[in-house]
Amino acid sequence: MGIADKTKEYLGGVSAEAKRVSWPGRHELWESTLVVVSFIFILAATTLVCDKVIEGFIRIVHAGA
Repeated sequence: MGIADKTKEYLGGVSAEAKRVSWPGRHELWESTLVVVSFIFILAATTLVCDKVIEGFIRIVHAGA
């Protein structure tokens, strides 16, 4: 079995699996997108706060040295 046959068999399996997938509806997709975007903003804000706290500690240590 050559590489072309293996590739054809693989892509056929991928196609068959994609047909069995339960795709989300428009409403479910929108809700999931909002959850992900919200999480990204929360993570960014948390990272910003941690960065500023660490920066403050470094300034205190540097000023005392």
